[in-house]
Amino acid sequence: MNINDIQKKFEGFKPKPMDYEVSFSVLVPLIEIDGELNLIFEVRSNSVAQPGEISFPGGRIEEEESPREAAIRETSEELLLNKENIEIISELNYASSKSGAFVFTFLGLIKGIDPYEIDYNTDEVSEIFFVPLSFFLEKEPEQYYMNYYPKADNDFPYHMVNNGEGYKWESIRYPVYFYKYYNYIIWGMTAKITYSFIKALTNRNGSEENK
Repeated sequence: MNINDIQKKFEGFKPKPMDYEVSFSVLVPLIEIDGELNLIFEVRSNSVAQPGEISFPGGRIEEEESPREAAIRETSEELLLNKENIEIISELNYASSKSGAFVFTFLGLIKGIDPYEIDYNTDEVSEIFFVPLSFFLEKEPEQYYMNYYPKADNDFPYHMVNNGEGYKWESIRYPVYFYKYYNYIIWGMTAKITYSFIKALTNRNGSEENK
């Protein structure tokens, strides 16, 4: 193999995250209600992972599908919308979960439909609710921290590592955000995405999010 072979191989190469076998894409959906912009949130049904938790529409990126296409498709499927009702405004910051998933996020406008006539997919969603954008602009989330410590498998080859079992592995400390809106608790990845969006919208300086 020569340099020309390598250059040809990487023509049109699209980078993707290392070590992440699963990638997801979500939409941060805005909708106008009585002249005011709101965010749409879903409560996950009992038949899907993390039942009862609050999320944005989204899901796994399928083979040969772009993150943008996945965000539109998943939103269309979960909120039972025509794709023409979904206008992508911008790609937002991406995130990685500690469970090994890489998450692309997009900001979108839901248009051409009465908010209260959205007939969501009850197989995946038990409820939707709306939160005025002004709520997030005026309120900082509560912030707490989780700590993760490395633990190797029993067959880990310590003999190939400097200092063996005495090697100083780094632990992970990262913020977990919480928003309280009436009886709803928006937290975890959904709150992290929301807060990242608000900081980008307002150029607000906050502590750097741990990726």
